[in-house]
Amino acid sequence: MINVTLPDGSKRELADGATPFDLASGISKSLAKAAVIAKVDGEEWDLMRPFEGDAEVAIITRRDDEALEVIRHDTAHILAQAVQDLFPGTQVTIGPAIEDGFYYDFARNEPFSTEDFEAIEQRMREIVDADLPFQREVWDRNEAIAKFKAMGEQYKAELIEDLPEDETITIYRQGEWMDLCRGPHLPSTGKIGKAFKLMKVAGAYWRGDHRNAQLQRIYGTAWLDEKQLKAHLHRIEEAEKRDHRRLGKQMELFHFQEEAQGQVFWHPAGWTLYRSVENYMRRRLEQNGYVEIKTPQLMDRKFWEASGHWDKYRENMFISSIDQEEKVLAVKPMNCPCHVQVFNQGQKSYRDLPLRMAEFGSCHRYEPSGSLHGLMRVRGFVQDDAHIFCTVDQITAEVTAFCELLKSVYEDFGFEEPRIKFSDRPEQRVGSDEVWDKAEAALVAAAQASGLDYEHNPGDGAFYGPKLDFVVKDAIGREWQTGTIQCDFNLPERLDAVYVGEDADKHRPVMLHRAILGSLERFLGVLIENYAGKLPFWLAPRQIVVATITSDADEYAQQVTDAMAAAGLRVDVDLRNEKINYKVREHSVGKVPVIAVVGRKEAEEGAVALRFLGDGNRTQEVLPLDQAIAQLKAEALAPDLKRA
Repeated sequence: MINVTLPDGSKRELADGATPFDLASGISKSLAKAAVIAKVDGEEWDLMRPFEGDAEVAIITRRDDEALEVIRHDTAHILAQAVQDLFPGTQVTIGPAIEDGFYYDFARNEPFSTEDFEAIEQRMREIVDADLPFQREVWDRNEAIAKFKAMGEQYKAELIEDLPEDETITIYRQGEWMDLCRGPHLPSTGKIGKAFKLMKVAGAYWRGDHRNAQLQRIYGTAWLDEKQLKAHLHRIEEAEKRDHRRLGKQMELFHFQEEAQGQVFWHPAGWTLYRSVENYMRRRLEQNGYVEIKTPQLMDRKFWEASGHWDKYRENMFISSIDQEEKVLAVKPMNCPCHVQVFNQGQKSYRDLPLRMAEFGSCHRYEPSGSLHGLMRVRGFVQDDAHIFCTVDQITAEVTAFCELLKSVYEDFGFEEPRIKFSDRPEQRVGSDEVWDKAEAALVAAAQASGLDYEHNPGDGAFYGPKLDFVVKDAIGREWQTGTIQCDFNLPERLDAVYVGEDADKHRPVMLHRAILGSLERFLGVLIENYAGKLPFWLAPRQIVVATITSDADEYAQQVTDAMAAAGLRVDVDLRNEKINYKVREHSVGKVPVIAVVGRKEAEEGAVALRFLGDGNRTQEVLPLDQAIAQLKAEALAPDLKRA
């Protein structure tokens, strides 16, 4: 007999050879129907795989998080079978589940195209309808290698040859088709459902090495049901519409080019947006007791060695050597060591603390070219960076104040309250466990005192200290990690930062690394996508375009433009000999929030007709010019200035 222990601590006795499915059936028919896999002593297990002895067992159903990954893995197997059924001679390689879906890499001389997807998906649906059982088999290593070579599956044979000698070789069959796989799988193909879709085909090197053969990778997505699939496809469609790279070109904000990979060329409209965000943040920092500094781009490597960054980030740092001086300088990848140098100038007293030192610091990091992604991943960026030098007793108050400021800033930009993650010590770190214990305890205490609801993210802290990360959700439900605050007892020690305490002795300050927006470039990308380019009026690079109906109104249109500009509004004039509907449509595509239409009538009356982009609650307004300017000027104020 076999004794199993369930998650609630209850125990059940089963006959030898019993399976997790037998266990689920013995508990209830509904559980057996909903079950997808099991966890046996923490290991994922097929429902039809017999227990090998006494164990702790949990039944995983379609409601559990693990279910979706299994469904995606199974769908990858069905894709592979469908491809080989339709395209004989194609070799299969690997096919894992990934975020939002799965892929499978194939070796085939002829290229796949998206035009093949309809036939492949139809064959996949037929395999689901056939309800073929997934059957696990354990094979002898040499027999498995010989079998796959005989089948012409050289890649599978190579995978087995490279496995450790003591590795158990498992094969999964679905009908007559089989694949090398660790599992687990659902009981049969029919359990997967048909909420899947093939998305794209791309090139991929065998085992990710460019020196190896190039394969063809087919990506797909799979979900629990049709409703989830449709929602996902809608999100993708929305994401494509909101792609900041497309909108950046459409709105003439910025561009990239090969000669400066990962560096942004800001155009006048884009730089106007950039400065609006930077100026807003500068005001908020000044209001909250920060002093702004500016530090060098290049510093001697000795500072980076002392801080620990040289060991941790050397491969991502740009280096400049001065041969005649036998010096190696590094372009700063972050601002922390520079801020300590400012702190160290002159004697600091406990009366100077907390010292909140801010910088819009320009940083450079080498990111592989394949990882670059518009504004979201660049090599040159600016952080709304700051470091708070304080005493241990001041940590809670400073963390609380920072969190209140951060939430207020996010609200001003239109984001709801962020999700918060607490990350503790990583495997690779500096400092003793005793110091880390103190830093983690201090940050947790501050978070709890601030009433923060956070989740634990183990092992993901900075190499010098634990951190709280802040994640915002955009208009279509995507999450973006933006702000952070990190509690650091190590860098002040490594870089010899001291202050004189009330007892007249020297003490080490605590260093709180913090950012709200993070990288300004990345935050602007998030902002553009969140609003699909239709930025709030106070942020819009071009707030108003004055457009004429006929040339008779040209002189008046210029007067309107000059008056609006004098009031501090960002305004252009469109005097082209085009129909007004054409002008309105073109500027709407350019995401201009307000179009002030003027014709002969408006010129005679000293008025403007205001049209508002995408605001279904607001009809066209015809207002006297002075009233229109006063109204628009009030609307153009940044949220913090409206509160002032």
